[in-house]
Amino acid sequence: MSTDQSGSGDVSGGRRGSARLSHVDGAGRARMVDVSAKAVTRRRAVAEAVVRVSEDLARAIREQTLGKGDLASVVRLAGIQAAKRTGHLIPLCHPLALDHVGVEVDLDGCEVRITAEVVATARTGVEMEALTAVSVAALAVIDMGKSIDRGIVIERVRLLLKEGGSRGRWTVGSPKP
Repeated sequence: MSTDQSGSGDVSGGRRGSARLSHVDGAGRARMVDVSAKAVTRRRAVAEAVVRVSEDLARAIREQTLGKGDLASVVRLAGIQAAKRTGHLIPLCHPLALDHVGVEVDLDGCEVRITAEVVATARTGVEMEALTAVSVAALAVIDMGKSIDRGIVIERVRLLLKEGGSRGRWTVGSPKP
């Protein structure tokens, strides 16, 4: 990989039409992006995770008979706590003061669906916070249910919606920029 020694962050080697890597410095090293020139706007992101559980575990969740307590309450708190810690877990994420984190947990048959909404007034987006929330919440489902079901599977983690900033609104199914 060729690098630009000017410090501009362009590692395309000067080739026209090549993508510029925003989180790489001129020497090819990972770096945190300077967002100080970006406008402070309301940022919002929604993410989801789907966790497949056995019929026995689904029944225990429904009947609230898990040995560790109410799954939905614990999973919700795990997601909220994770969103607040994203800047400490993901190396190049900016630590953000979050205005709102909401986590919903729904059981649909043998699927635990977790949705997280994160809102902040900031210079950078909150999609990583929403994705971290549902990812850790999904792991909490495994922790809560592993004594009943050793085969729990996190089937999907994805971003559903992103709003704010210069590129505006994006939702699942929107064309790529």
